[in-house]
Amino acid sequence: MKENTRKTFRFFWGYVKRHKIAASAMLFGLLLGSIMGMVWVMIFREFFAILEMGGEKAVVSAALMVTLGWIIFSEALEWIGWRIVHYVDNWLRPQVMSEIVQDCFEYMHQHSYRFFTNNFVGSLVKKVGRIMRGFERVIGKIYWDMVPMTTKVLFILGVLTWLHPMLGAIMGAWVVVFVYIQYRLSKFKLKYDVPRAAMDSKVTAALADSITNNSNVKLFAALKFEMKRFGRVLKRWFKATKISWDIDAHIESGQAAFMILLEFVILYVAIKLWERDLIVLADFFVIQAYLFELFHQLWNLGRNLREMYEALADSEEMTVILNTPLEVADVGGAAKLRITRGEVEYMNVHFAYGDSEDVLRGLSFKIKPGEKIALIGPSGGGKSTIVKLLLRLFDIQKGQILIDGQNIAEVTQDSLREQIALVPQDPILFHRSLMDNIRYGRRGASDKEVMAAAKMAHCHEFIQNFPKKYDTFVGERGVKLSGGQRQRVAIARAILSNAGILVLDEATSSLDSESEVLIQEALDNLMKQKTTFIIAHRLSTIMRADRIFVLNGGKIVEEGQHADLVGMRGGLYKKLWNLQVGGYL
Repeated sequence: MKENTRKTFRFFWGYVKRHKIAASAMLFGLLLGSIMGMVWVMIFREFFAILEMGGEKAVVSAALMVTLGWIIFSEALEWIGWRIVHYVDNWLRPQVMSEIVQDCFEYMHQHSYRFFTNNFVGSLVKKVGRIMRGFERVIGKIYWDMVPMTTKVLFILGVLTWLHPMLGAIMGAWVVVFVYIQYRLSKFKLKYDVPRAAMDSKVTAALADSITNNSNVKLFAALKFEMKRFGRVLKRWFKATKISWDIDAHIESGQAAFMILLEFVILYVAIKLWERDLIVLADFFVIQAYLFELFHQLWNLGRNLREMYEALADSEEMTVILNTPLEVADVGGAAKLRITRGEVEYMNVHFAYGDSEDVLRGLSFKIKPGEKIALIGPSGGGKSTIVKLLLRLFDIQKGQILIDGQNIAEVTQDSLREQIALVPQDPILFHRSLMDNIRYGRRGASDKEVMAAAKMAHCHEFIQNFPKKYDTFVGERGVKLSGGQRQRVAIARAILSNAGILVLDEATSSLDSESEVLIQEALDNLMKQKTTFIIAHRLSTIMRADRIFVLNGGKIVEEGQHADLVGMRGGLYKKLWNLQVGGYL
């Protein structure tokens, strides 16, 4: 068993152990139902033995009625056992499946910003579904197939040994060889199941990527191109799936031949034993009945092993994610961030994305409480990176970032982000109501407070035009709203949060001139007594900033107010200003 497969199995087992009473009740029911389901053969052996002995019909009939009573009693116990299994399983599996999905949901959200930029959303969603269904299949195979099979096989071997040791020895040796071969073949097939599962995820990812970008497919008349591209992925999936299924067919062909051989050998030996009066005629019924039952159980063994390994393989991708250490994690005993003034300081900060060159190289600056700082410069200069590091979406390689003297690497991420309100350039909303989306800034806010924030952000006007007003659902990622409307909702959300530090990332870029004037007024009110970072390409929006940092190559190359920087001969800010005033940007 591969290491990741072992981890997946241990992962599932850990959840079952949380519910020991339910699992024990299921095991008891399985043993009771399985054993009682086999006892009837021995009772019928006695039934036929009585008939074979002959005698007075009244005496024989009385003996047969007693035997019939034992049959009814054994079947009643079997019924009780399987009812216990059914009703406990109806609670246990859905309960554990919900716990697994909940834990996957939580751990996946704890992964870093980089993790989500490197993975398709559709693929991640499918992986969560797979591990849930994987548990359902694995535990089902164990409880409904493997435990009853093991119980029945051991019972059959015990009975055949009791009939005659030679029958038990032949059957036992055959079972050991058969199980070993099936186990080895199932392990062999696993290396083909894992690629098949991986290709299944790639098909989903390719499908999600293309459907998400359906507008681009239309705008660039690229349907044929996308179909060819998707067809290549499907071809690889077909090849991996066919190989996996062909191996299944080959294995089943071999085990059928192996069973025919056992049936011949065991019946041949039984005939020879009967010739020597070592077994009676009724024993042939037992042998044949148990032989068919053994074939049924062991035929399913190979299939069950392979299906269980397939389920583990399907779950493996999510197990890898769950065993991947969090790139950005709270340190042990992390305290909550307490903002009393709102001072922010970057001290000799170095940062690079992966193995690339440093984006920030020894960056240092201090922002006074309530100061409004604008970050401008060419693309790739480090503006957005400064904000991402402040929000601790990434960890820096060297240096410190302090808020009111507290190192943000030593406080909880939740407390840090609760104190920072972000209005991004392209706000993404939940497919929920406008009320829920605005309230996301402060989940405990009343409807009245939400509406007050919406009025300040000038959302209230367009919300009132919707038939369902604040109960209007905005569509996936907010697609039912215009860019300007989404931005105003994001501003309302930030207003409602009332965080001590504010980040405006092109916060008015999607607004028309009239709306921009209204929003700028709301932002001015929002920024009062708040330390503010403003990222803007339109320099006209940052003229009133307390300080402007001009970034280039990961460093602050110019610093000052608008009037100072625009008069700096040969300066980068002056160059950018002249380009914008001249209408080139």
